[in-house]
Amino acid sequence: MALDLQSCAHLLRSCNAHHSINLGKQLHLYLLKNGILNCILSMQNSILHMYARCGEMNAAHLLFGEMPQRNCFSWNTLIEGYLKLGDKETSLEIFNSMPYKNDFSWNILISAFAKAGDLKIARRVFNDMPIKNGIAWNSMIHSYTRNDHPKEAIKLFMDLNSIPYEKSRADTFVLATVLGACTNLADLDYGKQIHTRIIVEGINFDSVLCSSLINFYGKCGDLDSANCFFDSMDKADDFSLSSLISGYANCGKMNHARQVLNRLSSPSVVLWNTVISGYNDNTDGMGALAIFNEMRRKGNEGDFSTLASVLSACTGLLSILNVKQMHGHACKFGVTNDVIIATALIDAYSKCKCPKESCMFFDEIESYDTILLNSMINVYSNCGRIENAKWVFERIPNKSLISWNSMIVGLSQNGCPIDALNLFTEMHKLDLSMDMFSLASVISTCGSISALGFGEQVFARAIIIGLEFNQIIATSLIDFYCKCGFVQTGRKVFDSLIKSDEVSWNSLLMGYATNGQGFEALNLFEDMRRANVDPTTITFTAILSVCNHCGLVKEGRDMFFAMKRDYDIDPCLEHYSCMIDLFARAGFLEEAMNLIEKMPFKADSSIWTSILRGCVCHGDKIVGKKVAKRIIEIEPENTCSYVQLSTIFATSEDWENSAKVRNLMREKKIQKTPGHSWVDT
Repeated sequence: MALDLQSCAHLLRSCNAHHSINLGKQLHLYLLKNGILNCILSMQNSILHMYARCGEMNAAHLLFGEMPQRNCFSWNTLIEGYLKLGDKETSLEIFNSMPYKNDFSWNILISAFAKAGDLKIARRVFNDMPIKNGIAWNSMIHSYTRNDHPKEAIKLFMDLNSIPYEKSRADTFVLATVLGACTNLADLDYGKQIHTRIIVEGINFDSVLCSSLINFYGKCGDLDSANCFFDSMDKADDFSLSSLISGYANCGKMNHARQVLNRLSSPSVVLWNTVISGYNDNTDGMGALAIFNEMRRKGNEGDFSTLASVLSACTGLLSILNVKQMHGHACKFGVTNDVIIATALIDAYSKCKCPKESCMFFDEIESYDTILLNSMINVYSNCGRIENAKWVFERIPNKSLISWNSMIVGLSQNGCPIDALNLFTEMHKLDLSMDMFSLASVISTCGSISALGFGEQVFARAIIIGLEFNQIIATSLIDFYCKCGFVQTGRKVFDSLIKSDEVSWNSLLMGYATNGQGFEALNLFEDMRRANVDPTTITFTAILSVCNHCGLVKEGRDMFFAMKRDYDIDPCLEHYSCMIDLFARAGFLEEAMNLIEKMPFKADSSIWTSILRGCVCHGDKIVGKKVAKRIIEIEPENTCSYVQLSTIFATSEDWENSAKVRNLMREKKIQKTPGHSWVDT
């Protein structure tokens, strides 16, 4: 049956996906055989458009080359087809070859490069455009704002305002975008100028513009102006209300945010969620839970975002009971297989120190995304299940940079530094992008195995991509050099830092501690105080460790008691352990025993072993026997306690009791662990 041209055109328009390409090719052949194709440009364009829509760009390009005539539609179709496939370079070549370009030609290319973040090319094409229209201005200003170049967005808007009678000056979307740039810069003055111009020129306030203005004033801290503008609105929609609530939340005024919500008889779920998120942002988990309970009492069960936000609040409170309740709530509404909820639950269990629950829940999930799988790599790594973490990593179809970073860190933390470096090498061979976290984690890994050459090569890579002055990279480099024994080189890196935070100070302190440079560490601590950098628990771990290894009893004692007195830091078990070991090594056994009695933690076998070593060193047989018995009660199979007790008797020439302890070891089949070197020969 013969087809008329109208029917052919209709069928070609229906071929809009790859699975319909065969029908499109049959129509192409039919029109070619009937001698119609080369006579009618519109029909050639329809077939060209069909190939482009179906992603068959080779066929489209061949047809384009055979066309006796072409118009702008032909060229634009080819450009658009390549852009959809992500081939921006070919699109640009075709665009540059066009004999005549219309507005669509310019707009589609500028928009594509701007959305892809290729701002230099987008701007170059934009500058070449003879008469710029609203779409082009919009694309460029919006892309500058979205890609964190707010100053460029404002400059371009000023250029737009210099053109008389340009309609885009009054485009509400452009104005809202520029207000977003002012928000990012906290440029209150220029934002107010835009607001004034909107009023003077009588531009209509639509919902996007209203919410942008309220958001701008709120984030710039001018809540009076935000509230004043809000009150002037005839009817506030959810966008504007949400922006006002967020403004109050950003300034920590959650009571005012609640008042906005309380004005409404039936707030939407969006507004409830905004208030809950506000409490989370202000680290007020109890407030978030209270709002959620109020929301449910008023008959609003919430949505996926509500559950995710409430789970975040439970995580912040480290409340495993509330996490389990929210898990039950999610099961009740059948949303546990939603990847956002599932990811939030896994994260909540993990941060509440319940990795087992995270793993059990993961086994029940039916669908995953990359973010969820990345979370599981961290969970498995943190609980020592590195093989499971590897299994998850291998099954991520589209690995993100976070996937690679998480796996590298996981391998490093679980005693697999060589595997971590091999994975980084694979990442390098695949020419994958790297960030400061990738490089910093690998540099630290090199330090853990004293791989000086490889670590310096990784730092060279950081220099190539312009991250040599990055603080995270520099801090890892300090740690790396100190672990390799080059403390002075680490100090030079530290001194070269433009700005140093407590992490970099702590890295160098730990470097001095591990290399036994006690007085240098104490001097650095004094420098830290003079620089008004607040010490942390890690700072005191480093300082007490160095005092311990260098036998600085007075200095260690002073530092330990200064923790609570001067810095309101409660000593952790690790700090008590350092002090007890310090006292025991120096022979202050009574003071060490008193500290054990006073500390708010139960002493484990490692702490008692420190006392026992001190007894051996200083020949205190009486205390040594008591401590050894205590260790044997805690850990009956502990080899160290038997050996040390035998040594105490031997050093005091009590050979009979020394032999008894050795015989007891043989009876209980307790073998002394042989020493070994970690150096390869």
